[in-house]
Amino acid sequence: MEVSRYTDGFFAIDGTHGFLPVNAPLASLPQRYEQLQTILDDLPTQKVDGSAGLLACEGLIEERIKSLPDFSDKVTDETDIFVIQALYRAYAFLSSAYTLAPAHFEYKRSGNYGKANRLLPKQLAKPFCIVAEALEVYPWLDYHYAYSLGNFVKKDESLGLNWENLEMAVKFSGLPDERGFIMLHVDINEHSPELISGVFSTLELLQDSESLSSINDDDVFQHLDKCHSAMKKVNERRKVMWKASRWRHYNDFRVFIMGIKGNEEIFDDGVIYEGVDDSPRQYRGQTGAQDNVIPTMDIFSGVINHYPSNELTHYLMDLRSYRPVCVQRFFEDLRDDVSNLHKEGLLGILRDRNFNRSLVSLLGIMEEIYLFRNGHWQFVQKYIMSNTKYAKATGGTPIISWIPNQIKAVFSAMDSCIQSVASSYEHSEFIRLKSELPAKKELLETQLEVLQKPDYQAEYVYSLNKTYKLEDN
Repeated sequence: MEVSRYTDGFFAIDGTHGFLPVNAPLASLPQRYEQLQTILDDLPTQKVDGSAGLLACEGLIEERIKSLPDFSDKVTDETDIFVIQALYRAYAFLSSAYTLAPAHFEYKRSGNYGKANRLLPKQLAKPFCIVAEALEVYPWLDYHYAYSLGNFVKKDESLGLNWENLEMAVKFSGLPDERGFIMLHVDINEHSPELISGVFSTLELLQDSESLSSINDDDVFQHLDKCHSAMKKVNERRKVMWKASRWRHYNDFRVFIMGIKGNEEIFDDGVIYEGVDDSPRQYRGQTGAQDNVIPTMDIFSGVINHYPSNELTHYLMDLRSYRPVCVQRFFEDLRDDVSNLHKEGLLGILRDRNFNRSLVSLLGIMEEIYLFRNGHWQFVQKYIMSNTKYAKATGGTPIISWIPNQIKAVFSAMDSCIQSVASSYEHSEFIRLKSELPAKKELLETQLEVLQKPDYQAEYVYSLNKTYKLEDN
């Protein structure tokens, strides 16, 4: 894999940085954008000093944006990738806040999301499109450059990326649950360098045709085990979400990360970017599904080969285009490199060489993918389904069927891996993974049966996780 293809100056996907920025994002904009920064500081429902911000009172954000200058000429001249990213983050937050403020206040009144403002004023739309084009991404709030990976500030520079040591540079609610929710995603990605290192080293070992004949099961296992270990750490940190961001408070900020596409109930046929063009635009919203850890492991492990051919998988692949170009290149090359090893990827080459220990490690990686997705599925049950009957996720995907679609793909991949291990191989870890899989399948099947009923109870769906001893927290 040609690592130079996987950097844009802000991100560099390698064993040193993983999926995190090469340096900490700017905490605030340069002085020349003081008027823009002041609005960002005043934006949250609760500001840093504890006072009420623009999103605490209906109509304030719209009124404040009227006085914002159009910085199009200035942003066009910017060449520093970190300044461009900070500007993109600024305009992404303000555009979401401006358009979705009415939906937020209607939710506070009635419990239902209201209609959004569908005209984005030119002083937001024009510079936003300029910086988005510079980054080669869509002009809408995203996961990488705006809401999550490009939005953290360390409290103590000497400490790591534990979510409790992080603040958000820009925020919507300004409350602890929003900070915990999105900063935990940064926390999780602290283990992405180890993960990427394991992926690269595994591929390098298996791609070396001269050494391939001499490598043994233990050689491959050592590299796969690095990926497996990193995934275990990722899942350990992911579970902290239950503490970092309380589920009852998700709707304090959720509406502001909604996308246009798939959310016609809020945006009708789209948003017009004034001064840019007259046709309504539609973009998917910010979502944790835009994170890179699980897609990487889907491709690397071969789970991607088991994706069903349906509209839900189409949504999943569509989200790939909402990532930085360097990430998209990484995914493309990773899939090519894995496919070039064997028509069945890692699974095929390990099975053909009777590398049972490595196959079990691969099966363990698949289980971690399942645990991540099933944990995310439990977040949906509690944070979304228990809070609202609105059936769309922030990315515009259907909440009830979206993640189960991918979980089923993991089950199919695990079945293939189990069948590839020699019947005489009776390692304790293999026996455990094999024996526990039926309960995982039964849990999902039971939940989906319940969800077919129009009067389903979200609490009952969630309680089934405990019944099957697969409760995430």
